[in-house]
Amino acid sequence: MTEIERKYLVTDDRWRDAATGNKHLRQGYLARTGAATVRVRIADDASAVITIKATGTATTRAEYEYAIPVEEARELLDLAQGVPIEKRRHIVPGDPGTWEVDVFEGAQAGLILAEMELEDEAAEIVRPDWLGREVTGDPRYYNVTLAGLDPADDA
Repeated sequence: MTEIERKYLVTDDRWRDAATGNKHLRQGYLARTGAATVRVRIADDASAVITIKATGTATTRAEYEYAIPVEEARELLDLAQGVPIEKRRHIVPGDPGTWEVDVFEGAQAGLILAEMELEDEAAEIVRPDWLGREVTGDPRYYNVTLAGLDPADDA
C-alpha cells in the first residue's frame, strides 16, 4: 500500500468546532534502517497496530499496517527507541479528504500538526484558514524526530 501525505503546522484552534471525533495515540519506534521503520501504536488503549513504513519521497512511501493485541503492543512500547510519542488525534472534514489534527502531549506539548492523506500527489488541497506553513518533508516534524531519534534513516 502507498501512503501519500501532506503535513502542515496549525495556527490556531478554529479547527476544533469542525472536529467530528478524536482518539488518544501512544506510539514508539522499534527498528529503523535506511529502507524502513517499524512503529507500534496504541489507540485509546483499545486497539493497536504495528506499522512498517518504507523510505520514500517527502510525500509518498509504502506503508504496511497490521492489527496486534493491545497487551503485546504495550510490551513492544517498552522496547521502543527514543521517547514515546503521545498525542490526541482529531478528525476534521476537509477537501479532498479528512484532516488529522494531532495535538501533541508530553515532551512535544504545544505542537499541533495537521496532515491529510491523498489519493494522488498532485491533488489540490483546499486550505482552511487555520492551516499554517506546510512542513511536508521537513525532518524536524517527522514523528521519528519528535521521538528524539535521528531522522537520517527515515528520509
